[in-house]
Formats: sequence, C-alpha cells, structure tokens
Amino acid sequence: MTKSLVIIPTYNEKENVAKIIQAVFSLSIPFHILIVDDGSPDGTADIVKDLQKEHSGRLHLLQRLGKQGLGTAYIAGFKWGLENNYDYIFEMDADFSHNPSDLERLH
Repeated sequence: MTKSLVIIPTYNEKENVAKIIQAVFSLSIPFHILIVDDGSPDGTADIVKDLQKEHSGRLHLLQRLGKQGLGTAYIAGFKWGLENNYDYIFEMDADFSHNPSDLERLH
C-alpha cells in the first residue's frame, strides 16, 4: 500500500486547522497529514496536538520556532516526508484556497 502525505503549513490558523484536517481525513484515500507550524501564538499547534489523539499515526506536527516563511515550511515538510518514506507528497494551504477533494483526483 502506498503512503501519501499532505503538507499543510500554518501560522495563526486556529479557525481553519481542525476543519482542513477533517476535510482531508474524510476523503476516501487514507492520507496522512503533516502540519508545519511556525510558532503560531494563537494556539494552532495546541489544536493539532489535541487532534493527534484521535488520529494517531496519521496526523503529524512539526513545530518551528518563529515565523520562518511558507517556502521553508514546505521544504521542511518535503524533507520530513522523504525521511519518513512517503510515496506521494502533496501540499495545500490551511485556508481552503485549495479544495481538499482535488487530492483524490491528483493522487
């Protein structure tokens, strides 16, 4: 079975992070998610940590100190995905500017 990862960078996304995680996990393909959080002061990472209890093994969190930028967040996520032997790696934003259902079409 192939392993597929969705990288979602976050910074102050407490309003969206649980919704985007649920949207991806509701798809028919069992995607894993890596949230790359840039030290959000609004508690985004805490929400992800709580959700990890429900989605053990599928929801991962990479916490970075301070806002380091979107590009470096994706690079860190891709490195993490390669180190963890994912076959497919996708990226999307937490604000729903990308439609999660497109992941199935692209897979």
